[in-house]
Amino acid sequence: MHYFVTGATGFIGKRLVKKLLSKKENTVYFLVRKQSLDKVAALLKYWDVSKTRAIAIGGDLRDPLLGVASDDVKRLTKNIQHFFHFAAVYDLNADAEDQIAVNVDGTRHTVAFANAIEAQCFHHVSSIAAAGLYEGIFREDMFDEAENLDHPYFSTKHKAEKIVRNESTIPFRVYRPGMVIGDSKTGEADKVDGPYYFFKLIQRVRQLLPPWMPMIGLEGGRLNIVPVDYVVNAMDYLAHLPKLDGQCFHLTDPEPMRVGDVLNTFARAAHAPGMSLRINAALLDFIPESIKKGMISLTPVRRIKNVILRDLDLPDDIMRFVNYPTRFDNRNATAALNGSGISCPPLESYADKIWDYWERHLDPALLIDRSLHGQVEGKVVLVTGGSSGIGLAAAHKLAEAGAITIICGRSEDKLLAAKRDINARGFDVISYVVNLADMEDCDRFMKQLLADQGGVDILINNAGRSIRRGIESSYDRFHDFERLMQLNYFGALRLTIGLLPKMIEKKQGQIINISSIGVLTNAPRFSGYVASKAALDAWSRCAASEFSDVGIKFTTINMPLVRTPMIAPTKIYKNVPTLAPEDAADLIVQAIVYKPVRISTRLGVLGEVVHALVPRVAQVIMNTSFRMFPDTDVPHVGAPEKKTQLMNADQIILQKLLHGLHF
Repeated sequence: MHYFVTGATGFIGKRLVKKLLSKKENTVYFLVRKQSLDKVAALLKYWDVSKTRAIAIGGDLRDPLLGVASDDVKRLTKNIQHFFHFAAVYDLNADAEDQIAVNVDGTRHTVAFANAIEAQCFHHVSSIAAAGLYEGIFREDMFDEAENLDHPYFSTKHKAEKIVRNESTIPFRVYRPGMVIGDSKTGEADKVDGPYYFFKLIQRVRQLLPPWMPMIGLEGGRLNIVPVDYVVNAMDYLAHLPKLDGQCFHLTDPEPMRVGDVLNTFARAAHAPGMSLRINAALLDFIPESIKKGMISLTPVRRIKNVILRDLDLPDDIMRFVNYPTRFDNRNATAALNGSGISCPPLESYADKIWDYWERHLDPALLIDRSLHGQVEGKVVLVTGGSSGIGLAAAHKLAEAGAITIICGRSEDKLLAAKRDINARGFDVISYVVNLADMEDCDRFMKQLLADQGGVDILINNAGRSIRRGIESSYDRFHDFERLMQLNYFGALRLTIGLLPKMIEKKQGQIINISSIGVLTNAPRFSGYVASKAALDAWSRCAASEFSDVGIKFTTINMPLVRTPMIAPTKIYKNVPTLAPEDAADLIVQAIVYKPVRISTRLGVLGEVVHALVPRVAQVIMNTSFRMFPDTDVPHVGAPEKKTQLMNADQIILQKLLHGLHF
């Protein structure tokens, strides 16, 4: 038997061709554009046949009679038993002009070609979109009853069916599949469409919350989802049954699920939290359309919507389908398939396979270079306080990743030692001596940096000073608070403001501030340190709001306790588990690669939540740690170093519970 197929490279088309070619007596001719002939070899390999059984015919849907050469027309005439037309634009985001050119004009050219070669039966693969947003049950014998066809995807699919019905001079059959997703056995899919649009949202929720956390979500209308293997098997079976010409078949799920149930099904497959409470999205329909359009047209609302849709890879018209109003009667298809063993499997039985394949193969994040090398190669990165601790560990990673790495600090000897350390591993850094707490020296450094490097692409405000002392012990040490603010806030701020203009000029850049978990938990004994870091956090949040539209990203890292020279004077920390500088540097790498607004530990987030919800309880917890651990002794010149005091049982238990927290 001989077949002709358009769209043989598409998601459904190439799978049907594979099924047709599984019978050795069959030959398939398939349309391919001249600029896509290089894909033929891969198709033949996928179908596992030679070019004598799968024969490429050059042409284009946009041309009359598909632009097929006259010699090919002659050999195809009266030689094709079944003509399958799959080729179409299925993308909701596609330009309306392209959809008309392919879905409407392309179908007209295809029907004319099938008529010209006198194919015995024309099989038109349409979509449930041909019904538009019909309110109620849409039967297989309905056509003119379609409603709300204003979206070009709906209208072009509807018009294409009309062309087949009115212009085909040969017998025809029409198939309307539901929202086609991956294979029910393997999860394999070629594209993101339909329910896949919600997967990124499910993934983000899973990253933020544990699976047992109850969620509030939307109920919505019913989505008719079908796996591609069901569609292919049903279409192949129906196409070869006699006496079905002129009919339409809904290849749909007889028991479609509501949007909320679909999301929960995939959430379970993803091990993400489900929606325990669902609000019926139909309530939004009570808002007059003019008011909704007016709200969306407001600049702030429109920009927020665009950012959310772009961040989650959602199409602009996704909300149209949340309240999807149409149910599809499929009694023709069900009756014809009776006894074949072909039926649509329930989504719950294969959702895990769909999710797994998407996350491994189709997740857009997989196409983004998430390596540090891909983010910083050739870029200028400045690490303040880069001669030791977190800064030096980060400089090692940046230099190894190919960044033009700059470190600065007060001690020339320490900077030279850091440079030698990095050089010994085969990499290099540029070092500058500067006291960032001295505003005049800070200005001198910025001028030199701009002259030498022309600015920086990434600024890591890591240089800092910390003092661990209760307020009662600080009544006569106001200068300590001034010193902390001078470096931790004013120095970082002066440097950031000086480097921002060049970033804005290039419309790209990132400011990473190394803050503290104490800002979230309000750690006692660190009032001066926490206040200086909180000031920089607050300024950065304001700045991020001002520069979000010019490509400047701000990231705050609420760093837990790290084993650096800064905490060395506190002898009790020698018995406390702390983060290694290399691990802290990994958080900086994470900030550069993913560019989040904030990076913090779960303990830090919990502390912030407790302070927000039950501040008295938070104060009691912090006060307990304050009373349980002593102040750090102020060292006196010439005094012998005191031995590290071992912690008692209560102290050990508390520091285990508050691992990584300053106390």
